[in-house]
Amino acid sequence: MRKRRHSDRRRAPKPRREAEQAMTTAPQRASGRLTTHVLDTTSGQPGAGITVELSRLDGERRERLARAATNADGRCDAPLLDGAELRPGVYELLFHVGDYFRAQGVTLPEPAFLDRVPVRFGIADARRHYHVPLLISPYGYSTYRGS
Repeated sequence: MRKRRHSDRRRAPKPRREAEQAMTTAPQRASGRLTTHVLDTTSGQPGAGITVELSRLDGERRERLARAATNADGRCDAPLLDGAELRPGVYELLFHVGDYFRAQGVTLPEPAFLDRVPVRFGIADARRHYHVPLLISPYGYSTYRGS
């Protein structure tokens, strides 16, 4: 049996270190996306058929970027923004919840306590996935940064 010398030994690559190096040497790409999801906390069901508008805000200037409706699962069929369209900045999602509750047969006062729900948020890293869920009822809502 031949004795191994130090120079004969091969070290297994360190995957973590190689991955870290690849991340620092690879060109930065905009691969993030913006998605949303609506849950009706009154019924415990997804908020289907809710109109959602997305705008980019720059001071007093508002640029509407997208308009979509939630599907049967309470989600939009495609990301509201993705890739190069997603840039750092301030955005606002506007959810048309009053129309949704009326369509569900919920009797709302006029004017409704919540008719349109704006959610204003910032995107700092356009390479990340930003998921903005909305939990709604006719008299309250909650949101958070989801995954």
